[in-house]
Amino acid sequence: MTTSHYSALFSQSAFMRFWLARLCGISASQMLMLGISWHMYDITGSAWDLGLVGLFQFIPALLMALPAGQLIDRYHRGRIFACCMLLQALIAFLLLWAMLEHIESRELIFGIALVLGINRSFQMPSQQAITPLLVPKELLQRATALSSTGVEIAIIGGPAMGGVIYTQGASTVYLCCAVLFILAFALSLSVRYHHVASHLAASWQSLFAGLRFVLQRKVLLGAISLDLFAVLLGGATALLPIYAKDILHGGPQALGLLRAAPAIGALLMSIVMTRWPIHKAVGYKLLASVAVFGLANVAFGLSTHLGLSIVLLAIAGAADNISVVTRLTLMQYETPDEMRGRVAAVNGVFIGASNELGEFESGATAAMLGPVGAVVLGGLGTVLVALAWLKLFPDLAKRDTIAQ
Repeated sequence: MTTSHYSALFSQSAFMRFWLARLCGISASQMLMLGISWHMYDITGSAWDLGLVGLFQFIPALLMALPAGQLIDRYHRGRIFACCMLLQALIAFLLLWAMLEHIESRELIFGIALVLGINRSFQMPSQQAITPLLVPKELLQRATALSSTGVEIAIIGGPAMGGVIYTQGASTVYLCCAVLFILAFALSLSVRYHHVASHLAASWQSLFAGLRFVLQRKVLLGAISLDLFAVLLGGATALLPIYAKDILHGGPQALGLLRAAPAIGALLMSIVMTRWPIHKAVGYKLLASVAVFGLANVAFGLSTHLGLSIVLLAIAGAADNISVVTRLTLMQYETPDEMRGRVAAVNGVFIGASNELGEFESGATAAMLGPVGAVVLGGLGTVLVALAWLKLFPDLAKRDTIAQ
């Protein structure tokens, strides 16, 4: 990206305020999930329970996804995002109170996971649907890459800070999370844009309009479903506490580094893609990045050295970032504004399935095969998915440019 392109993006004050809000909110979310996962493993020592945390988030997110998309197209997306930040601040305060009163429990964490799942069904599509309203269309791909850069900074900083802060106790982590969520809430309320409510979103039939839209566009369906199966099979996030504690023989700091490592790779790739966006052979590069993601996870599953494990997770994160930026940019180009909330909600279901349901799959598989077997098998499955999508979605594989 040239200096003029940077200046053009940075001059979009509403976009930059929202960028900072997401930076604070996602940093806090990452710290919160690190605290919850390590806390749960301390309480139960169970891979199955770590997986259940993901499942308890996925189920309500799935049930609420379509209604959430409809509401996002009807109401102010920035205010919806702000409410999501405020709710997570309250959750952090609840966890802090439970720690101080010594009443934290497995059941409390499962209940909080349910609420976080509902919250995510509104947060993810609202934040995705806002960006196209804050920048000119010619800056959209670069704005998406810059947004991804901010996300990766947050995903790096959140776990790293959380791992260090956790040495002072889980209560300190939850307090810091609450402060960051409140800051994100305030920044979100300051974002201004011209809101036009979708009249179609008010009808009952339009509830499933986003799903129909995606199913009718094979390129979009292929890109979104590719990410679903790749992360569902290849993700190892839920098992990182086990790797940090039992395989790599570290503590919360090691867990923070492992959770931050994919984002370090993704951040570097975001910088590369911001400077040099993908212009040609978009489809083949997307599928190749997913295969690399799977192979890196296989190698991570077999590693017993912390430094090597961090490098391999960083490679996986860099490959995954190519998929994320390409998929989100395709989605924004292919979707009219009045449908963006509902299409983003469908995308949120796929992302939620890949992340939270993937955590449950990892925990369940690890309970049967052990953590190493679960990660290696999942990585190999991801490579097979990338190869299968060459045949199942030829239009996606042959897609040459983002806009066509």
